[in-house]
Amino acid sequence: MTITVVPTDAALLRARFDAELAAFLHRQGPGRSDGVPGAVHAALHRFVLAGGKRLRPLFCYWGFRGFGGSDGPPIVVAAAALELFHAFALIHDDILDGSDRRRGQPTVHRHFADLHARSAWRGDPGAYGRNAALLCGDLCAAWSQEMFHGCGLGAEQLRRGYAVFALMRAEVIAGEYLDVVAAAGDGSVASALTVIRMKTARYTVTRPLQIGAALTGADRAAVDALAEFGDPLGDAFQLRDDLLGVFGDPAVTGKSTVDDLREGKPTVLMALTRAAADRTGAARLRALFGNPALDAAGAAELRGVIEATGARERVERMIQACAARALAALDRLPLAEPARAALGELAARAVQRRH
Repeated sequence: MTITVVPTDAALLRARFDAELAAFLHRQGPGRSDGVPGAVHAALHRFVLAGGKRLRPLFCYWGFRGFGGSDGPPIVVAAAALELFHAFALIHDDILDGSDRRRGQPTVHRHFADLHARSAWRGDPGAYGRNAALLCGDLCAAWSQEMFHGCGLGAEQLRRGYAVFALMRAEVIAGEYLDVVAAAGDGSVASALTVIRMKTARYTVTRPLQIGAALTGADRAAVDALAEFGDPLGDAFQLRDDLLGVFGDPAVTGKSTVDDLREGKPTVLMALTRAAADRTGAARLRALFGNPALDAAGAAELRGVIEATGARERVERMIQACAARALAALDRLPLAEPARAALGELAARAVQRRH
């Protein structure tokens, strides 16, 4: 007896993405003559499959379905390939930020640093961990391209989709560079918003949506119009992420609420705080924000300064305004059902999330 399930449930789709990712990773294993070393394979298998919201594959999938694409293994594989690209971006970002935790587990560079220390190898464990993780991230970027091109869609479909994929890749790297510049620069709201758009917003929502649409052969104007929904929603997603990075529950988010403050991450939240702080608050910001020795008590004091300036409330209002613009744009887009409804649900989840 065959049971057909209409593939609209996000949990069911995530399970299908994970199954394809697991199958792809299995094929890359150390059992092959050209397979990756066992330690690398095990670390990436853990990192890719241990968690994550699969938002990028979901947006890609519904971009494809919204313009008439049919459900099936090819689009599930193509969409899942974006999760490998996401792994590349996260691994490199964690190295640059010096983060110790991701998805409730040690980051990849911390994992390899700990392996070095346990093994009593020569050299600096931290340097070894960063170098090994850097190569793991590069491998994920290469694998994402390999998985995408091997999804089973036609050559012309892949050509159209990959043009957007390549644009997304360049934007993420450029956005990461701008993030580095912002950390050393003026820390303004304008520069923080630019980083959000380049580094996160477009590669979380807009480009995955456009990749899916392009894979159907949708015309350029229709693909471009998806940015009216994707850009503000991606902005809202990252603004929420910045709030969770300071005020979230680590048991839920899987990430520290001290790292961003200790690093001095140039977020919109902190730019607004700096602009509105009184003399006393500004002095405490200079002493605590970006201090590598910041402890839990110092982080709690910083949260108090942020709250006192009204910056947290202002970011919440920005999130709601971005979400409203995105949903208004969604109503105007010529999308087939059930894609429109699924994208509306995804938008709500991205804005209201707690992790």
